[in-house]
Amino acid sequence: MNAIEKNKTELEQALYYCRGAFYTAAFFSLFINILMITPAIYMLQVYDRVLSSGSESTLLVITLLLLFLFLAMGFLEWMRSLILVRVSTKLETLLNSRLFNISFKQALYSGGQNSHGQPLEDLTALRQFLTGNGLFAFFDLPWMPIYIAILFMFHSAIGWLAIATAVILIVVAICNEQSTSKWLKRANVLATHNKAALSQNLMNAEVVESMGMLGNLKGKWGDQVNKVLFLQAKASTNAGFWVALSKVFRMAAQSLVLGLGAYLAIQQEVTPGVMIAGSILLGRALAPIDLLIGTWKGFVSARGQYTRLNDLLKKVPQDKEPMKLPDPIGSVSVEGILVVPPGGKVPVVKNVSFAIEKGQLIGVVGPSGAGKSTLARAILGIWPIHSGTVRLDGANIAQWDREALGPFIGYLPQDVELFQGTISENIARFGAVDAEKVVAAAIKADVHEFILRLPDGYDTIISATGGVLSGGQRQRIGLARAIYGETRLIVLDEPNSNLDDQGEQALMRALATLKSEQVTVIIISHRPSVLKVVDQIALMKEGVLVDFGPTATVLSRLQAQKKISSVGL
Repeated sequence: MNAIEKNKTELEQALYYCRGAFYTAAFFSLFINILMITPAIYMLQVYDRVLSSGSESTLLVITLLLLFLFLAMGFLEWMRSLILVRVSTKLETLLNSRLFNISFKQALYSGGQNSHGQPLEDLTALRQFLTGNGLFAFFDLPWMPIYIAILFMFHSAIGWLAIATAVILIVVAICNEQSTSKWLKRANVLATHNKAALSQNLMNAEVVESMGMLGNLKGKWGDQVNKVLFLQAKASTNAGFWVALSKVFRMAAQSLVLGLGAYLAIQQEVTPGVMIAGSILLGRALAPIDLLIGTWKGFVSARGQYTRLNDLLKKVPQDKEPMKLPDPIGSVSVEGILVVPPGGKVPVVKNVSFAIEKGQLIGVVGPSGAGKSTLARAILGIWPIHSGTVRLDGANIAQWDREALGPFIGYLPQDVELFQGTISENIARFGAVDAEKVVAAAIKADVHEFILRLPDGYDTIISATGGVLSGGQRQRIGLARAIYGETRLIVLDEPNSNLDDQGEQALMRALATLKSEQVTVIIISHRPSVLKVVDQIALMKEGVLVDFGPTATVLSRLQAQKKISSVGL
């Protein structure tokens, strides 16, 4: 890759990579536009040669030649269209993986608020524009001066009429752009925000339905939709006026050239064939401008999509592939970390430091809002750290290749998310399903017997929300997913929040098994039963680590504090 290409975004590089295909399409456009002159030449021959000579054989020959040239032109049009289809497909192939990663990062750092995949939608819309008629106008527009030059060869008056009409249509195109682009831009931005809000509402359909919030949310959504419709209607109204005006000027010019040609023919300055050929050529010369005006809305949208994608690719640079590190053993070191949630300004975790040895079970406790879940995300490298460092086996967690590290990490969030697929695929994290490991993880999570009772066992297909599974069942399947394989570090965020007594006993057994296997486990929980099995406790309060140490020591200090408080000291 040369220095020029290094300064380009992936989108610019992809277009540069496809430049050969665009050159080929432009080369085909040369012959297509040359063949577009065929009808004018045919009319000249019919009026000036066939009618004057009365030769039927000449009429037959030039008609057959006309049909052959039309077939050739149609073939070239088809080939040009195929080239652009392949270019657009190649463009999406080159960029869709990169944009998928960006969409994932946006969802990751926004808690799912930006999970609607707008970059991928922009790429698809841009690809569709590249295969539409609007792009053909840009290929055909450079040939307009050639048509006008031919009209000057017919007669200078016809040529000047063509130039005057072209100038008027160009002015109309500029006015169309200025009167529509600002409205369309505002409409597109508002529509994107509205779509994201609607997606979020649908994700919380149960809450909406249970508390009768549908009417209020639908009213708010409807207000935003009406604003979008107003902006789009304003743009369409303006565009409709300029499109109609351009059509009037184009049709008037084609009729005027007939009248001008008839006048010049009466004055015997041109032949009658020039009158018809001039009208045909003028229509062809003005067609790209007319097409450009008619498809301007699509062009404005494509320009916005290109700009958004280009800016996004600049804003989110490609991740560098890190050097492969040895498989982790599970020791964790938290060194003075300060964590600010993505999009926030106030730190939620402040100057927290502690160390965890391999195979230890650590309990993280504290009141709601103490920063426990944020600490878990920071340890796992899910959220960026403002300052300080989290180290896994001595290496900064950010230095690890996530794909390589993933099989050694287990995570059970508060809100358990399952994915569309079979239970075995969910437990195996949608990698190659190792039946023995899947069953072993399910047994550890005490969910094996339940799965066997399902109609299709481990092959039972569940929806993204878990379908008919209860909260506790989803949580236990999520636990099986977290401990699947050769995990060395597991973070459990409120793992018993949806469990009954039997499920909690199973969790205790699973934790004991993990401890015997020397797996490092970090447990965030409000229930005191979990504290019985942990080696050390980290006490969080208002984002600060107020105590850390062996379980018995921390619990005794807490008990002493409660006694001091009870006597008013």
